[in-house]
Amino acid sequence: MGRIDYLHDPDAPPANSVVPSVVAFVQNEAGRVLMIQRSDNGRWALPGGGHDVGESISDTVVREVWEETGVKAEVDGMSGIYTDPGHVMLYDDGEARQQFSICFRARPVGGEIRTSDETTQVRWVDPADLESYDVHPTMRLRIEHAMDQGRTSPYIG
Repeated sequence: MGRIDYLHDPDAPPANSVVPSVVAFVQNEAGRVLMIQRSDNGRWALPGGGHDVGESISDTVVREVWEETGVKAEVDGMSGIYTDPGHVMLYDDGEARQQFSICFRARPVGGEIRTSDETTQVRWVDPADLESYDVHPTMRLRIEHAMDQGRTSPYIG
């Protein structure tokens, strides 16, 4: 399934759904960030996905990181909630989803990097190298907020 992201674009389709989702800012002991290349749009992103019925939100984080990367993660905290109605994601099936994403900080506790049907590449990236990756502006914002260790409360917007 393909995906097109619209950000404050007057030509964006009107949203017809909202799905609570998570992304995980997983950082290893060397300070590198776990990044995926998405199979639906080719962009680099933090691992994540939709919240399923019957699981806690921290279970969603752990499951999504595992499914997309092969890394077992443990949640350390929340860095932000992102609900910009001007960010609409259009999927091939006609769903036009308004952004609703919660970003969590996590640390790796096991596993081995591998790809999945949702990822074409998975790698640990040095934060200094992130500028050279094709990352959507809203994902860059999540990464910046998660890297800001001086922030005393989560970003809400």
